[in-house]
Amino acid sequence: MATTAEWVEGARPRTLPAAVSPVLAGSGLAWFVGAFSPARAALCLAVAVAIQVGCNYANDYSDGIRGADARRVGPLRLVGSGKARPAAVKAAALAWFAVACLAGLALVAQTGEWWLLAVGAASIAAAWFYTGGRRPYGYAGWGEAMVFVFFGFIACFGTAYVQGVWPPDLAALEALPGTPPGMPASVVGAAVATACAMGCLATAILVTNNLRDIASDQAVGKLTLATRLGDRATRWFDIGLVAAAGAAVIVAAALSTWFVLAGLAGLLLLVRPALRVLSQAAGRELIGVLKRTGLAEFAVAAGMTLGWVVGRV
Repeated sequence: MATTAEWVEGARPRTLPAAVSPVLAGSGLAWFVGAFSPARAALCLAVAVAIQVGCNYANDYSDGIRGADARRVGPLRLVGSGKARPAAVKAAALAWFAVACLAGLALVAQTGEWWLLAVGAASIAAAWFYTGGRRPYGYAGWGEAMVFVFFGFIACFGTAYVQGVWPPDLAALEALPGTPPGMPASVVGAAVATACAMGCLATAILVTNNLRDIASDQAVGKLTLATRLGDRATRWFDIGLVAAAGAAVIVAAALSTWFVLAGLAGLLLLVRPALRVLSQAAGRELIGVLKRTGLAEFAVAAGMTLGWVVGRV
């Protein structure tokens, strides 16, 4: 039987910055335009984290029963290592998805935006069918695109939306106390740019993970984007995502306040990891890069949020 520590490791806490960061950044923009809601931000965070952990357990379960984790070079997998029964890991995934559903229902009840239930259902379906089902899209090279959409636009833009950053009537935003002149005209663009920054860095986490696992994925027929692109192209794709994230931060700053450029400081954490990626680091050598990429995404989100807070003063 798996120990408590092994269950925690199986939840893959190193991936949690991909869930926390977009909510932090979206809430930071909400603060800047005077629309921040602590309750709604907390519910968004609960949904994002619960879906992330549920996805991790679902991935552990689905890859484990397929034998895709039999020759891993990364951290512990509960099913693949035989530490936990597949049914137990599946139950853990479903339990976390249930938590996400409850938090999502509370959020919808607060906002009155009942169509968001469909967005939540799509998010949970995307988490499950990444490696689950008869034809998992993660095995067909679509994982990166889905991470960009759900951990970028859905998580970040959605967080900003439910807090009133992008109401259907932008005149309502103009009426918020302390809203900078002309802000409604550019707030949507700032939100989109922020979502792109978070999406690119979340995708970079997955790209690094799949770069590490190219050999083992090829052995079991798991055709991730990395196995399709090949080692060299995947490395440059990884670097390109980081560069695109930096460009998106600059755009967000131009459309809101230049203090948001503080988010670029977070990318400094990726200088050495980027050099390691370009120097052909492989296997376990990429585990550190994976961790630093997650930390960098959080640092970028924190820096942008700090910029919005200072810009609001």
